Amino acid sequence: MSSGFRGQSQTIGSPRPAVSTDAQSRWRYSRVVTDRFVDLPGARIYVVDDGSPLDQPILLLHAGIADSRSWDDFAPLLVDVGYRVLRRDMRGFGRTETEDIEFSNRADVVAVLDALDIGQVVLVGNSAGGQIAIETAIEYPDRIAAVIGLAAGLGGFESQPTPEVVELFEHGDALESAYLKAPSEAAAAALVDFEVDVWVNGPGQPTDRVPASIRDAVRAMDAVHYTPGRAHGRPVPLLPRANDRLAELRCPVLAVGGALDLSDVTQAALHLEAKVPGARAVVLPDVAHLIAMEAPGQLAALMIGFLASLPRWSCRRGTDAGCRRSQDADSQAIRSARVLEQQLVSRNQA
Repeated sequence: MSSGFRGQSQTIGSPRPAVSTDAQSRWRYSRVVTDRFVDLPGARIYVVDDGSPLDQPILLLHAGIADSRSWDDFAPLLVDVGYRVLRRDMRGFGRTETEDIEFSNRADVVAVLDALDIGQVVLVGNSAGGQIAIETAIEYPDRIAAVIGLAAGLGGFESQPTPEVVELFEHGDALESAYLKAPSEAAAAALVDFEVDVWVNGPGQPTDRVPASIRDAVRAMDAVHYTPGRAHGRPVPLLPRANDRLAELRCPVLAVGGALDLSDVTQAALHLEAKVPGARAVVLPDVAHLIAMEAPGQLAALMIGFLASLPRWSCRRGTDAGCRRSQDADSQAIRSARVLEQQLVSRNQA
């Protein structure tokens, strides 16, 4: 099943005013955001660039039921404490356009870095994006400073699913087969509803466990994926599979799972911790698959502590010089992220 493994904006390439509010608002955000397309053979990759080019760059890779908008609440938390945060839509998602050709998701990541003249980056990937992050670090180790996987897929990893999970996937496969056999608005809606129920609510969880705003946002992003006639391209898998090449992961790895997610997803995070030297796994309670949407402040606090422990990574290609480092990243920034989380929680409950 492809579930979980697979807007209007300002003028492309021009700056737009970022949201700027007072202490009572849901976040403090005073930088300029730019967006653009990166032209590749057979594709135009949509990229959002947020923060100063002098700050350490982080690239966010979305899940297979979302697009770059899924990071809207999360990205400002990292920008506000001194990181440059990039987001991009994968081929077949969001505003990215592609022809129906073979392509490498890993090469696309590096092409975006090249287009922005970025030397090294920390990759943060959710679900399919997490799998791409891990595989890019294996194939292009000199370009990746660290990997943070959020409910990340792991190519070639064989979990031990429960009977309930097997039944769930069989139902999803049946819905997907019905859609592929006879694409229709009703078949697409049934598949999207299933994916929102599994990946947003969490298997067996109440349908109102997460705010309606999150469910509606994911439903809207996922529905775009099933637009009639939309090309998705044909991704070329990493071979041998990543699970057989974990010894090639040379960078620090943080694997984050949600306790309400499918059991095989958390198994993958724990597997990474066991098999990759120095890797760390954290399972957050009360969240499912889309961790950055459900708990942006909690995740930001965890990530900021991890990032603060890393050596500086090079901002620009052709230089080993580290980027400007934010001050007090392991104290003031964490406190800021937790305050912002409470503001976001209050907004969602309003």
